[in-house]
Amino acid sequence: VQLQASGGGLVQAGGSLRLSCAASGPTISSYKMGWFRQAPGKEREFVAAISASNNNIKYHDSVKGRFTISRDNAKNTVYLQMDSLKPEDTAVYYCAAGDPIFLATQPRGYWYWGQGTLVTVSS
Repeated sequence: VQLQASGGGLVQAGGSLRLSCAASGPTISSYKMGWFRQAPGKEREFVAAISASNNNIKYHDSVKGRFTISRDNAKNTVYLQMDSLKPEDTAVYYCAAGDPIFLATQPRGYWYWGQGTLVTVSS
């Protein structure tokens, strides 16, 4: 599976962005999908994940109520709607795909990674 993340950019605090992750190759319907982010000088951290069956979703506590993950298997695309953005959300955001068995929140739980898209939130 090849993943291409897009939709990043510069936004003011309180604003919104929608990230997309388009997959090519096998359909993503067989994979759990996740979003991670990495700020300068920090480790990659979990943001959100959605199960292959679409009935289980997890969020990092810091984004609950502000971010929404969704998937459109027909379009082979996963989305991350980000609202009420804060300067601390500034990071490179990565999408990832992994086995459908366990909805992992650690990077090692994912097999395939996109190249990342930069989100910058100004105060």
